[in-house]
Amino acid sequence: MSSPVFSKCGGVFYDLTMAATLVPTEAALPDVLPTDRLNERGMAVRDIRDELRRIPNLRNAGTVVGAMLQSFGLVGLAGYLHTWWAYLGAFILMTRAHVCLNILGHEAAHRLLFKNQRANDFAGRWLLGYPSFQAMLGYRRSHFAHHRDEMGPEEPDMGLYAGYPIPPDSWRRKLKRDITGRSAYKNFKGLFFAAKKRKPEALQIVATQIVMIAVSIAVARPLMYVVWVLSWSTLWRVSNRMRSIAEHGGLIRSKDRRLTTHVIRQTRLARFWMVPYNTGWHLAHHVDMGVPWRNLPKLHRELVESGWVTEELEWPTYRAFWKAASSGETKSKEASSGIDPTQAGASSMLSF
Repeated sequence: MSSPVFSKCGGVFYDLTMAATLVPTEAALPDVLPTDRLNERGMAVRDIRDELRRIPNLRNAGTVVGAMLQSFGLVGLAGYLHTWWAYLGAFILMTRAHVCLNILGHEAAHRLLFKNQRANDFAGRWLLGYPSFQAMLGYRRSHFAHHRDEMGPEEPDMGLYAGYPIPPDSWRRKLKRDITGRSAYKNFKGLFFAAKKRKPEALQIVATQIVMIAVSIAVARPLMYVVWVLSWSTLWRVSNRMRSIAEHGGLIRSKDRRLTTHVIRQTRLARFWMVPYNTGWHLAHHVDMGVPWRNLPKLHRELVESGWVTEELEWPTYRAFWKAASSGETKSKEASSGIDPTQAGASSMLSF
């Protein structure tokens, strides 16, 4: 048996023997829990946890309004200006706008947007989810299975996370399917058949989209809706895949969340375009999914100060992670046949 071969990235040594892996070695996983502030799973003790789990209703209401201004307001402004460059700018910026809607929809799925559950679910469904093709109630059911046992037998996104690192050509094929709308087409096809079967959330999403189409036609600016859907179907699909892979790609089933969720250093640019609302502090979210987005950096600091999350565990940038995730070896059979063995699409959030 050959000796292990290691590659260092972000301070972590990864074993590249036989098949490359993105799983941290034991040396990067110090056994320091529990402490006087964290239990054996990394969750804060009761007094600290109660503070971390507090939901600020008014501030979150402002956040929802802001997200809607950055999405509906953006395409509305493009329609008002009615120039090619305004529509092009809206098409590009709607990438981030769809991220904002989906991340806040994810927050509502966790029942963390508002204390009042009717208000939480109304905002999560009708203001954030359905306009961006997110079946929030169905997504909530499948997403909680993800949190119960990441990479376990009921993991809903196993096809998305498994198999990394993948060969560069497989990586390019995945992104090409996203940017050309092929991945989105599968989602729309699933939505169509779910609506045909009269699934409630599918019908509600379709009804929401019909209202949006009707409004754009009523103001004689149908391109507003075209920009909305086209950006979701292409640029956002790429962004969503790359973010999702950076959260769990290539990791394993374990009770230790450090082996199920990556830690990636957060930059202002990444937080603006791809991981707004602190969603990039994803390990903290999986340690305690009851902590609202505003307090995830605080929980992350607790994990760092305890010594449980170290510099050796952290990827320096998303770019460094994606480079490692797409550095797998091309197998001769795959190269000759052109078959991508891991062609599952990114999580659609269309779970009916």
